[in-house]
Amino acid sequence: MTNKPNREYQIEKFSARNVGRNSYKNYRPFWLPASNYYILTTAVMIAFFFLAWGILHESGEETPWITAGIGASLVLCGAVFLREIVLRQAHNRILSARKRLDYNLKNVPIHTTENRHPIKLSLQQNADIIKMIQQKSDAAKVLGKLSEGHREVFETCNEYLQINKRELQRVGVGSPRLAALQRGRKIVRDLHHFHLLSWTEIESRSLTAEAKNSVSISDKIEMAQKALMVLDSALQFYPQEVQLLESEEALKEFIASIKVSHWIEQAERSAFKGSYKRAIDHYKDALFYLARENIKSEKADSVAEKINAEIEKLHEITAKEIKTSTITKSNKEKKK
Repeated sequence: MTNKPNREYQIEKFSARNVGRNSYKNYRPFWLPASNYYILTTAVMIAFFFLAWGILHESGEETPWITAGIGASLVLCGAVFLREIVLRQAHNRILSARKRLDYNLKNVPIHTTENRHPIKLSLQQNADIIKMIQQKSDAAKVLGKLSEGHREVFETCNEYLQINKRELQRVGVGSPRLAALQRGRKIVRDLHHFHLLSWTEIESRSLTAEAKNSVSISDKIEMAQKALMVLDSALQFYPQEVQLLESEEALKEFIASIKVSHWIEQAERSAFKGSYKRAIDHYKDALFYLARENIKSEKADSVAEKINAEIEKLHEITAKEIKTSTITKSNKEKKK
């Protein structure tokens, strides 16, 4: 018995997508515990009290401790207001926003049937899928700063475009489905483009900011590489997208600058300690990473010139030291 396509048929892969696969649903905004917050506040208040007391005492205030105490009390009141009113409201808004996004995306109707491989995609099925994608798109746009919403939409768009391509290869020239499939392809391609670029921008900026705020070199490079992987995944769909190409170039330059800055810092430390040979080697390492990334910009050329100038200076210092050492040794031998 042949199963007929159901009007509410949707591709099972659509419903299999888990919103927030990168655990965004389990993510909670940073919130410092009350005990830690007020211990920190107390420390700041005490420091302020003694600082103000010292300043007022130096200026000849008769009762500096009273004024300093009032100031410290204001600091405490301000800290309480900041945490309990301002920060708590912001914290609750973020949590509420994430819950709304999850609710909006998960409550877009997505239906499946046992028939995973229908004979063809009917006009009604095509319209239902496009409507579902548009609803997901609207939900993601409401909270546009959350990258996972955009990711959910462009992945769903990609699923539809694959099915649409298959159907267009099979549809007859005179079929009424042809115009509907072509129209659906245009609508969904535009949504795919928009949400993919939105996801890429938000995700890469977040990872780049995390890289800049990281302390260790390895963490900086790791976060920057993750941002680069995000851009690379987007470029697989739109290899000629100027926005993506420019961002990729900027990220590569940023990664190179991390490595170059590290070796320049090592070289400066070695030079300060008098280890000129090691300093020269570190500067050469910096030049190596600068050249390997193949970055062509005025800034990169300027950095290379400065590094070469430092190497020349160190060579001159080394040559002078060798010459001085040779003269000193020669004089000692003559005295003998």
